[in-house]
Amino acid sequence: MKKEELSYVYLVLFHAFMGVLIFALPFLSKIYTLGILVFGVFYIVKTKNKNNEVLMLSAYIVSVEVLLRMTDGMILNEFGKYSVMFFMFLGLIYSGFSKNALMYWIFLVLLVPSIVLSTVSLNFDTDIRKAIAFNISGPVCLGISAIYCFQRKITFDRLKGVISAFSLPLISIVVYLYLYTPSVKDVVTGTQSNFETSGGFGPNQVSTILGLGIFVFFVQLLLNSKNTLLQLLNGGLVLVFAFRGIVTFSRGGVFTAIVMIILFMAVLYFQANFNTKPKIGLIIILALVAGLGVWGYSSIQTGGLIDKRYANEDALGRKKQSQLSGREVLIASEFQMFLDNPFLGVGVGKNKELRKQQTGIDLATHNEITRMLAEHGSLGLIDLMILFFTPLFLFVNNRQNLLALSFLAFWLFTINHAAMRLAAPAFVYALSLLKVYTIEEPTLHRE
Repeated sequence: MKKEELSYVYLVLFHAFMGVLIFALPFLSKIYTLGILVFGVFYIVKTKNKNNEVLMLSAYIVSVEVLLRMTDGMILNEFGKYSVMFFMFLGLIYSGFSKNALMYWIFLVLLVPSIVLSTVSLNFDTDIRKAIAFNISGPVCLGISAIYCFQRKITFDRLKGVISAFSLPLISIVVYLYLYTPSVKDVVTGTQSNFETSGGFGPNQVSTILGLGIFVFFVQLLLNSKNTLLQLLNGGLVLVFAFRGIVTFSRGGVFTAIVMIILFMAVLYFQANFNTKPKIGLIIILALVAGLGVWGYSSIQTGGLIDKRYANEDALGRKKQSQLSGREVLIASEFQMFLDNPFLGVGVGKNKELRKQQTGIDLATHNEITRMLAEHGSLGLIDLMILFFTPLFLFVNNRQNLLALSFLAFWLFTINHAAMRLAAPAFVYALSLLKVYTIEEPTLHRE
């Protein structure tokens, strides 16, 4: 086994131990948070970001954020987004950015009018700073990350290193979840999203990061496993993350992972040579069989309730009226705000106030698309078009970034069910803008 492969195994074991340690001594979570931030700044300054170290550190922050949230380790409520922005800012100082990133400067500028509007439209008793920061930190994090990543040249091997950086904190999360809920059978009593199987934290956000974990370890299995030990390790972790993601009973993260894997396999297949395509076909068949196996095991562990959840039924098998767990009302109210205020929207953070006045529902949005339309109006629509079409245009002109469409899909599907509460969709989206080049062809077999 090569030195870097052995290092990966040791790091996996270390992060598994971190999961145990934080579960046993929760106060260590805050120390862990500070340690990550201090080390990150020190490492970037020391290396001067010569090898895009900010990407590795940001990937690590993105993956660890949910663990820090569920263990009360956050030193700031939006620590994940602010840390990624700070790392990216340091990266821009040392490495600059592409002059062609103008579209994302425009994206950021178009956010400003509705921010200004909100300072005068929000209710007097509302904490304006918090209301604005909660809703705008995600888009700003995306914009800064996109400016850094836009057409930045990076080797395919370095991109695989970023995937490895994603993977490590995810190990700590899944270990923590198993310690928190060692027996799924004992805590599943209905078909609603389950906080017990989600570490006592929001199932939606936990499902999001576990879905990312499914994809990350699937990529690790295919592209970063060059011996039997790594194949067994990463293959086993794909199954573990799939099971834990399913039993959160929050469907968004699982569906997103499936779409990401399908797109990744499609890109691999269409870009592979004639001799490699049969291997990819075999991988697809094995993935389907493994997926059915995990689903069957999940069904047994939940007493068949997971089948009812995905069939949109309650515990008694009755069809639920809502297809989106009641989010249709939130989406409809935000779309109506857009129609009523098509130019500048209602202002950042105002849509929650208006919804409470009009419907009595005091909930923040779950859908970033309709939030952008409601709060930013036509300027938000322009921003959404920039975000969607730019990565597609870049991919057509540079197909070496095999993961670009999967990264874009993660952003698009995640913001539809979990808005941008986490830093994950912002940073992962930015990775779709990288200009990847390969020194040698990635392989799907052992060397």
